[in-house]
Amino acid sequence: MGETRRGGILDRVTSSRPWKSVFRHGYPVTDLDRMATMFTNFFLHLLPAKVHPNSLRLTYTWALGMATFYLMVILFVTGFLLMFFYIPATDWAYHNMKDLQFAVSFGLLLRNMHRWAAHGMVALVFLHMCRVFYTASYRPPREFNWVLGVLLWLVTLFLSFTGYLLPWDQLAFWAITVGTSIASYPPWIGETIRVLMLGGQQVGQGALLRFYVLHVAVLPAVLGLLVAIHFWRVRKDGGLSRPENAAPLTVASPAAEERFVPGPQKTYALVEVVSGTTPMVGAQAPEEELPSWPYLLFRLVVLFQVVLAMTLLLGIFLNAPLEELANPVHPPNPAKAPWYFLGLQELVSYSALVGGVVVPGLLVLGLMSIPYVDRAGEGGGIWFTSRQGKRITLWSFVGTIPFTLGLLYLNARFGLRRFLAEVPQGVVDLLNPATLLLVGIAAFSILIGWRTHSRRMAAVALFSAYLSAYVLLMIIGTFFRGPNWDWVWPWK
Repeated sequence: MGETRRGGILDRVTSSRPWKSVFRHGYPVTDLDRMATMFTNFFLHLLPAKVHPNSLRLTYTWALGMATFYLMVILFVTGFLLMFFYIPATDWAYHNMKDLQFAVSFGLLLRNMHRWAAHGMVALVFLHMCRVFYTASYRPPREFNWVLGVLLWLVTLFLSFTGYLLPWDQLAFWAITVGTSIASYPPWIGETIRVLMLGGQQVGQGALLRFYVLHVAVLPAVLGLLVAIHFWRVRKDGGLSRPENAAPLTVASPAAEERFVPGPQKTYALVEVVSGTTPMVGAQAPEEELPSWPYLLFRLVVLFQVVLAMTLLLGIFLNAPLEELANPVHPPNPAKAPWYFLGLQELVSYSALVGGVVVPGLLVLGLMSIPYVDRAGEGGGIWFTSRQGKRITLWSFVGTIPFTLGLLYLNARFGLRRFLAEVPQGVVDLLNPATLLLVGIAAFSILIGWRTHSRRMAAVALFSAYLSAYVLLMIIGTFFRGPNWDWVWPWK
């Protein structure tokens, strides 16, 4: 009797006009209802109404793009809450960090989650780019979306960089001092960029206010706009990349009477309103797809719970670092940039021009040009394109390590400055580990392209070698550089 009454009340509520004015459809039970729900819901309409089974395979994408988006959502929420307890002033900022640690309920947890989500987002954005590159998912018509991805990576780096200063402790102060010094190395405009970032000649109140405004207003707005365009282009450029000939993922299907099954004589046509067709036309037949509700939506909900749980666990068990109050007259030795810039700092230690200007410039331009240089059609959606691509990737990673370490060793033992202190800087820029590493990797890529007659294989070799070298230099800068940037063993 009670269950019947509760069911009756629920039915009356869900059938009332106020309820239907908010929720246009009830709980979907047929494919038609599921697709209508996806179309008419503000949040769900961002997703496709139907999805190809191969796009649901975890090993095709590893869900890196959506995991990054969820970290961005966590950052926006935690950052918004942290703004209630933060004043962007040099006299208050560090004390606000202490209040979060000791006085604000769950303040330390919020800061920890914000910190680790930021680091995770920097890492996952780049891993997502690596996934897109190694599966050749930048192929036409997705070229511009790859460019948007590179811009998103840069904005994410700057977001993390601007947030680094806000605690106003020794770690933040000197990391930003080093980072803005690297930004000043480009000729003609470098010093202007540094002054605009700092609001003066040194890190102070002007820099803190500028970094705060960039971190909480300007860069989040740019990031949100780019993410919206990026998602929209994924939809309009044919959906997620995937191997077209792969066996589809087997999933449980709804009851046969609930599914829309086209008749054997059914045909599909596009009424031409404008010249040409969209990339989705011809990409897949409707009968090959599954409703996004529940197959895609369920996976996204589970993924969000996993990302949130991992961020929460990190926030509970690992505290974000907070050193002493920033002191401009007592620099640490060595003063290090944020971890994602340590590879550049290592290169800058050999040549400011090559490490601070040439390498970053070529890296960004090279990444953006990849889809316009590699226009071959084979291997789209397939990891490493072929077995040959797997071998080239492996040897590029492995071979770059001894080559890089050998250059660092030769420079430490036989560097020009070691024997010729007055040698011109131009000669040092030409004969230093940064330049030789750049030339060596480029020559290796050209050799691979010549031997394989494939631009794709040359790009794989170049990308893999640079990735290996940068990760190695970042590890060296983190663990093996001590006072005066000398080599140290971390276990001593």
